[in-house]
Amino acid sequence: MFSSQGPSLRELAVQALSSVERGYDLLAPKFDHTPFRTSDAVLDATAEALRPFGPFGRGLDVCCGTGAGLRTLEAVCRERIAGVDFSAGMLAEAREAHPDAELVRADVRSLSLAAEFDLAVTFGALGHLLPAERPAVFTGVHRALRPGGLFAFPLGGPLPITSPWYWALLGFDAVMRVRNAVWRPPFVMYYRTCPLGAVTKDLAEAGFSVTTVPLTALGRRDNGTPRARLVLARKPGGSSAANSPEE
Repeated sequence: MFSSQGPSLRELAVQALSSVERGYDLLAPKFDHTPFRTSDAVLDATAEALRPFGPFGRGLDVCCGTGAGLRTLEAVCRERIAGVDFSAGMLAEAREAHPDAELVRADVRSLSLAAEFDLAVTFGALGHLLPAERPAVFTGVHRALRPGGLFAFPLGGPLPITSPWYWALLGFDAVMRVRNAVWRPPFVMYYRTCPLGAVTKDLAEAGFSVTTVPLTALGRRDNGTPRARLVLARKPGGSSAANSPEE
């Protein structure tokens, strides 16, 4: 799972016993060599699914980390792109990889960016938010978008109970809950706290209209369901061209 350039077991243990912010500051130099970094396949599938709805003007990567998701924005946005994250270490890596991007250090749970973006994306960040924190994050993203703007992010489809990954993720979340019950500061990282139904409800309450499209490039499971879907949360308003795929 980890390359020779990735973190050692000791480094991972130190990270896991730190806060989320401190943990990612420590992990940042080697983060792109871990399986926690969103894969190029997911990034490219997202860009492919977004193209019919664009092109977009300004783009924002919410919880941008080392900047992997900025490549998706570069593929579909015509104007400047930006990223926001609360880890100074991750932003330093993103700045080196994407020197032309505007990078902002901020806590997305209290995001106060003006309504200047046409597209916002996020990759792998929802598991670092407790369910009670999602509404504030979604409200901040809604505020940062222009009327008619789009907030998009991939979500994996539900795994069958017979899948080894179902039990692996269930076990990981259980270990994290025990860790956070007995150790401070907490390290929030869960894989099963953001089902589509709950996320859709929180987005709607923040003012978005929500649809999804299958990420066909990532394939389907044996039962025919997509392995992942792209959530498309639209801020009301704007021109009809901004709310519909181009012909």
